[in-house]
Amino acid sequence: MNIKKHIPNALTLLNLLSGLLALIAIFNGFYDHAFIFVSLGIFFDFWDGFLARKFGVAGPLGVQLDSLADMVTSGVVPGLLMYKLFDTIQQNQPEYMLTEETFYMGVIPYFGFLITLASCYRLANFNIDTRQTNSFIGLPTPANAMLIVSIPMIQYFGRYEWINVALDNPYVLLAITLISTFLLNAEIPLFSLKFKKLNWVEAKLQISFTVFAVIMLIVLKFVAIPLIIVSYIVLSLVLNSLSKK
Repeated sequence: MNIKKHIPNALTLLNLLSGLLALIAIFNGFYDHAFIFVSLGIFFDFWDGFLARKFGVAGPLGVQLDSLADMVTSGVVPGLLMYKLFDTIQQNQPEYMLTEETFYMGVIPYFGFLITLASCYRLANFNIDTRQTNSFIGLPTPANAMLIVSIPMIQYFGRYEWINVALDNPYVLLAITLISTFLLNAEIPLFSLKFKKLNWVEAKLQISFTVFAVIMLIVLKFVAIPLIIVSYIVLSLVLNSLSKK
């Protein structure tokens, strides 16, 4: 029995399990736990593909498993979390509570699931888009999931009151939702964050960006996450522009 060929798929299933645990955490209001489980899921998602290539066991089953696991961890979880953030604002802030005159505002929390729908479309498209073998078109679902699950972490542990006030505004969350939905399927080429090989010559861009991200996280904590994602998009746009010259 070749144990090696089962290791990547086992890691993919751990990604799925992490997503399921994140969903339970969100239902119970433990958004910090959800953040940890999503982070674990993305960790497993990175290594399953790397080890599949390393062991030479990459195949169609692994591709399908990976997409299904990502759909939960990086699709359903951020959509549900955004729904809960909207719902919490409506329940706790008098100016946004539902009344007979503003009953129509009750649909706003469901806009959070636009993230889930856009993630599903992106994952399905990724599997058939031959342009995305060595890079990405649109924001990868794990990066988008980290953006969304970082919101309550910034609120709880952030040092900037004005950011907390902004993130307690449903219109700001709606803007984030719409931007997230757009970026997931935008025709924007982005460099791959996954390491094909762990050596400087072939992965200097990924290694350099990872070091930059770690430094940002150490200095700015959770606020660094959206800044890292914005930097990732901007850097990709700059590299795309330079490559055309």
